[in-house]
Formats: sequence, structure tokens, C-alpha cells
Amino acid sequence: MYWYAMKSHDIRRNLATEQYLMNNKQFDEPLVLFYYEGPCIIVGRNQNTLEEINQKYVEENNITVTRRLSGGGAVYQDLGNLCFSFVVDSDSEEFGDFKSFVQPVVDALHDMGATTAEVSGRNDILVDGKKFSGNAMYSHSGKTFSHGTLMLDVDQDVIAHALNVPADKMKSKGIKSVRSRVTNLKPYLAPEYQNLTVPEFRDTLLKELFHVDSLDAIQDKEVQINDDEQSAIDEIFNQYYSNWDWVYGNSPEFTVKKRQHFTAGTIDARLLVEGGKIKNIKFYGDFFGPSDVTELATKLEGVRYDREHVGAVLNAADTQKYFNGIDVNDVLDLLVD
Repeated sequence: MYWYAMKSHDIRRNLATEQYLMNNKQFDEPLVLFYYEGPCIIVGRNQNTLEEINQKYVEENNITVTRRLSGGGAVYQDLGNLCFSFVVDSDSEEFGDFKSFVQPVVDALHDMGATTAEVSGRNDILVDGKKFSGNAMYSHSGKTFSHGTLMLDVDQDVIAHALNVPADKMKSKGIKSVRSRVTNLKPYLAPEYQNLTVPEFRDTLLKELFHVDSLDAIQDKEVQINDDEQSAIDEIFNQYYSNWDWVYGNSPEFTVKKRQHFTAGTIDARLLVEGGKIKNIKFYGDFFGPSDVTELATKLEGVRYDREHVGAVLNAADTQKYFNGIDVNDVLDLLVD
């Protein structure tokens, strides 16, 4: 194999690098990639981003959100998680055969003490019946990559908040994530491995995969990226992973129903969102206001469905004309939280 350990801790740049290496580099042997990044959520290619994330929590905690090329469900990662990716010729492995891809990693983990680690179900790796790794796959132009997570020491409290969206508030045709019992791998490793940092864990896995005692022994297998290639990666970063249209606008059409009683009346809002923007919105309820609320609905059509853009419209519109006695921030919370 060849190998590359990414220098960036930005999931968007790392996914761009993975995409570039898959599509533009020619290898006569498989390639294994390792990368880790700051707090982020990665949604699957066919998912509705807003249906998978707790948007308010994500914004308040500066969690990066992006969409990947591969299918599957949404995952949360932080600097306690290590990602791996195998890139091979498409004819060398059957698409969807996750076990063949991840078995070398599982074998390495067995050698590190996690003897109960096993591939389970469609695309998970479990230890003692709990999930610590989810995997996804993508093929293009004769190449396939299978990438996955390894939760070494992830903040699981954040997972519960960042990916917690009430199921009754949104309905879409996007592929829904399946929540599983998750755990960190760290407690299951042999004592001599339990205090490894993520980069130390990465390097140990590399040595296990290549059956060497030192990374110096495989330096000739390390991939190098030159300045021109880095520029091409930057273009992919801008075109896809940091692009609002790819991350949010690529979401399928979905409907939202929000209803809340306030002292000054009840607001029942029904929204149709397409391409991440409000296509249609209707307000119902027993609220009072001197102006016709359809005026506000018209102002909101075509607006990005997020707190920043909806809030800008509400603040500019003087919502007291439509919802007398109800604070504009309460209306905003109702619509987007």
C-alpha cells in the first residue's frame, strides 16, 4: 500500500484531499489515508442536512457542517476521532463489501488489545456490541474509496446534542440516519495503548497495517502533494465542501411544521423547503396584527432556511405588524429551532 497522513484538521479540506487523490492520482497499489479534525458533522450524500443536525446547537458551538460524496448517515467527529480511508481500483473489491475493506483495521485493533472488535451489520465496527466505527463507500471513474471513523476518545455528550432533531418536526425524502449505541475505543485497548494521542494512535495503526516497527521503514510509500496539486484540492474545497449549495442546497425537498402557544396567541407555521431555501410558508393561529401575515410569508419565500437569513427578514419586517405582542426572537426561535 501507499499511505498519506493529512496535515489539516478541517474535515472539508480533508474530504477534498481524499477526493483529489482518488480521482487524479494513479497508484499501482491501494492507498490508505488517515485524518482527524475539529468538531464537525458530516452528512451523507442523500440526506437532508437540516433534518440531521441541531442547527442552533451547531451554530452556538462552532461545529463545522459539510456533506460527503458517499451515502450513509450523519456522523459527529472531533479531535478524539481518527478517520481512515482505503482507495482501490473498483474491480478489485465488490462495492458494498465493507468487511473486506475494514478487516485490516480490525485485525490491527485486535493486536492492540481490542479483541472483541468485529464488523457488524451493513457497515459498522462494534466492540462488545457497541458501535465505535461507521463506514461509507463511493465509486467514480474506476476507483472506489471506503472511509470510516474510529472513535478513540470522542466527546459523546456533544453527539447527543448536535445530532438530536425531533422526528416530528420535519418530513423529507432524505435518507435518515440510524442511531446506534456508541462507545469510545480507548477503554478496550490494551493498557499500553490507552494513553495514546490520536496522532500516536494513527502511527501505531500504520505500523500495524504495514507490519513494521518504525514509519521510517515505509517513507518510500508516503504520498507527496505538490503545490499544483494543493491548488487543485483548494478548488474542490471551494466547489464542494465549504459551499453552502453543496452542503445545504443539495438537500431534498422537505416540510416543516412548527406550532407554539404564546401569551399573545398561538402561531402555527407550515414550511416547504427546497434546495435549502423556503419555497412556501403559511401562518395559521389566533394571533393578532394590523397587517396581513401573508405579506411576511411572501418576504420569507426564497430565503435560506437558517437562523441568520430568516432572522434578517424578520427584523427588517417589524413582526409586531403581524404578531402583535410576540417578540421577534420568539418568532425566530419557533421557525428555525
